[in-house]
Amino acid sequence: MSAVLRQIRYFQAVVRNNSFSEAAAECHISQSAISQQIKALENELGFPLLERKNRKFVLTPAGEHFYKKSLILMADYEQICSEAAKIARGDEVILKFGYLRGYNSREVHLALEEFAAKYPRVSFQVLYGNHEELFNLLRNGGADLVLNDQRRAFSDEYVNLILAASCMYVEISARNAIAALPSVTTEELKNIPCILVASREQREIEQEYYQTVIGFQGNFLYAENLEEARLLVISGQGFMPVPGSSQAVNFGTSICRIPLCRGEEQITRNYGLFWKKDNSGYYIEEFADILKSKFEEE
Repeated sequence: MSAVLRQIRYFQAVVRNNSFSEAAAECHISQSAISQQIKALENELGFPLLERKNRKFVLTPAGEHFYKKSLILMADYEQICSEAAKIARGDEVILKFGYLRGYNSREVHLALEEFAAKYPRVSFQVLYGNHEELFNLLRNGGADLVLNDQRRAFSDEYVNLILAASCMYVEISARNAIAALPSVTTEELKNIPCILVASREQREIEQEYYQTVIGFQGNFLYAENLEEARLLVISGQGFMPVPGSSQAVNFGTSICRIPLCRGEEQITRNYGLFWKKDNSGYYIEEFADILKSKFEEE
């Protein structure tokens, strides 16, 4: 480790312990040595980090800023070293990507294609789930990053990258009379079952969301995946709410996609990419940048 990085570690230890003596004990060096290292760091930077008062000290404004940013710097440094070591050893790198069940995105397909071509040694594992399943995967370390809809206020624990504010549509059988409407409201759909793509464990949670937040009032049917849900739509058993960037989607003559409105305004929902700040690494951020660029191209 370089001298400057070692000095930064000593500085962080002093601030964390609020004591030169305790920091010295933690770092297994003498108190005079750690004091000299902090002074050497200040000389290297060209400004004081600490204002010393007898046996105590306080951070200068510059020192407080440097301390906060240095924590991020050192975390990134450790992550980079860990990833580089894996590459050097030839270890398999697996990027675990949580993908919203029922969400169909051309941008994700294009991003995966570009990422795989650029990093053929990185294995990409896709994990499907509803909102709560993906949130739990991310929180418990089961996924490195997830593409999810926004149902919560943002947390400072995560990187919250909004990719799109998608308009809401319903897909309905072309044989249904409602298919002739230019748009439809939740009130007009109250007598038609709503088809949700949800695992058995998440059905109740998804139903509550679509009832209380979106406003659907009728019965609900469930499908394990998009293909099954669209077969239910084609057979005339109900409608399926879907996000989208346009109404023009090719389903032949079997399914119509109609804007879903609340009053006269089309309902929108935010979709984004989320990952823990303390798990941020090169491949996560690289895939995030690629995916973001695909949404910006559309």
